[in-house]
Amino acid sequence: MKSSKGFRTGTRRQLKKRFREKFKSNQFLQEFKPKDKVVIKIEPSSQKGLPHPRINGKIGEVISKRGSAYIIKVRTGKKIKQVISRPEHLKLHGGKNENKG
Repeated sequence: MKSSKGFRTGTRRQLKKRFREKFKSNQFLQEFKPKDKVVIKIEPSSQKGLPHPRINGKIGEVISKRGSAYIIKVRTGKKIKQVISRPEHLKLHGGKNENKG
């Protein structure tokens, strides 16, 4: 039998929550503005608007909003790609220069 080549193939350990990790609804209600820096961190409990696992952990810039999802500009190697992801898979990036007055 031919093995499946689905979207989450080979991500058993990558897309796994820690033991007793709680569900937080405020992740799903986040709002981002254009030019915000965000970290793409996949939330395994939500399969909607899931970016490709190759992009997990990358930092990108929000370009615009499309429906309930966001379009993010991400650099992978030499290429710049656009990723469509929902807010539960994004986290605001606290850069080095943001805390300085």
